[in-house]
Amino acid sequence: MSFASGHLQENPLPPGIVGALGLSGYQLLVDVAGVGAGRLGQHAFLLVAAEPDSAAVGEVTHMVLHQSRLGSEADAGAYQQLAAQLGYLRLSGYRIALEREGLVSKLSLVNPATGGIALQIPAKHPGKLFGGAGVTQLLVSARNLPAAGPPPDLRNPELLRQTLLALALRDDSTTGAQAAELADRALALTQGDQSLDPAAALAAARAQ
Repeated sequence: MSFASGHLQENPLPPGIVGALGLSGYQLLVDVAGVGAGRLGQHAFLLVAAEPDSAAVGEVTHMVLHQSRLGSEADAGAYQQLAAQLGYLRLSGYRIALEREGLVSKLSLVNPATGGIALQIPAKHPGKLFGGAGVTQLLVSARNLPAAGPPPDLRNPELLRQTLLALALRDDSTTGAQAAELADRALALTQGDQSLDPAAALAAARAQ
């Protein structure tokens, strides 16, 4: 696993990008495997850590799918869910390629087994007037992708917690903070009963 929990908190967006876009004080809503969702007022965006072997100095974290005027609160929730799903896919073996376009970057999700691009996410949200896939459409596409390889080693508590966090965020009524609490409770349950798979542990944590 390349990215421990809290990676994006320790490696925020570069100050130059934050200042130029007026995003000082943005809120990090979720962080799974180095993929997160950010929010400040009507601004929403994905934050993505570059793969360790491709990160240039000073370009550790990129902004993707920047939207300066959210259409609805449902869209804000979709950003959070999309970040969690991309993180989950990264845990399964997909690699993320980032290409900078000015202050922001476009993302390509690469299947290492084939070298093919499975999903592309633009640097900026296209908006309704210009067509293109919106955040909810991108979320559907990401959820339809198969795992790139075998599931992560769930004997590793760090990997298991991030997997639980990503699964918890599939429920659009669950906030990032609530998902983190659920993941912690589910992780504790698996430590007491190793027969529980992630989905069962999460269901048991919700029932507590």
